[in-house]
Amino acid sequence: DKIRLTGGEPLLRDGIVGFCKRLSNIEGLNSLVMTTNGCLLKRYAKDLKNAGVSRLNISLDTLNKDKFNKLTGIDAFDDVIEGIYEAQKCGFKNIKINAVLMGGINDDEIADFIELTKNNDFTIRFTELMPLGACSQWDKARFISSDLVLETNQNLERISFDGVSEIYRVNGYKGRIGLIR
Repeated sequence: DKIRLTGGEPLLRDGIVGFCKRLSNIEGLNSLVMTTNGCLLKRYAKDLKNAGVSRLNISLDTLNKDKFNKLTGIDAFDDVIEGIYEAQKCGFKNIKINAVLMGGINDDEIADFIELTKNNDFTIRFTELMPLGACSQWDKARFISSDLVLETNQNLERISFDGVSEIYRVNGYKGRIGLIR
């Protein structure tokens, strides 16, 4: 009853909106979710919503434009941020923003990510970096526990568990924080 479109980047595929429309018409389908890097989301958000995509997961490891350009190798930070807010404007609820925690890279931005949930129905999901593949050779300081999120943000209260994610919130904030260990 659920389909998740991932990639590469699904929005690069010719005919993606029509494909989503066809999928959303499958009898018994309750959820059509897309995971995207968000670079093309501003252009496609309205069409995706109209085609039946019910939820978005957006990968975004930093809120700093210079770091984003360095991590991704492309100058698309503004496109991603604008795409997130365009998706929200188009009616997407509970947009999930996935950030991989990396010591010395984005661990200084945890509070900034949490602050995004103050006025937005976002779930910021912090995922622990796993020492697999090429990154298994990285400096051990890159691999930090999601416990750091809790240690540095004492105002988070646990509210539930959603699949692989422990869900927290700051009292009075619209959005949520997820920890994926």
